[in-house]
Amino acid sequence: MARGWDSKSVESQIESAQPDPAIVSRGRLTPEQAAALRKRESLLLARTRLLDQLQTCQHPRHRALLERALAELEKALGQSAGAAKPAAQGRV
Repeated sequence: MARGWDSKSVESQIESAQPDPAIVSRGRLTPEQAAALRKRESLLLARTRLLDQLQTCQHPRHRALLERALAELEKALGQSAGAAKPAAQGRV
């Protein structure tokens, strides 16, 4: 049973590692867009790691710390998504 779970985890990691097709289809990115994309991908990876840690966390204080960190990541992801939209609209 653990083997099946591991393969699903690996499959989801492979899927998340694939570049966003909307970005790839547009062609080359400006340095600013590439930096924003790298930052967003980094935030998404950190979020995934925090979610994994939350699943196994048992100590209430550690859980609270992880939940605060997750909230900060969600906030940063929201800001990076908001900042990316105007740049993408200006390019169209």
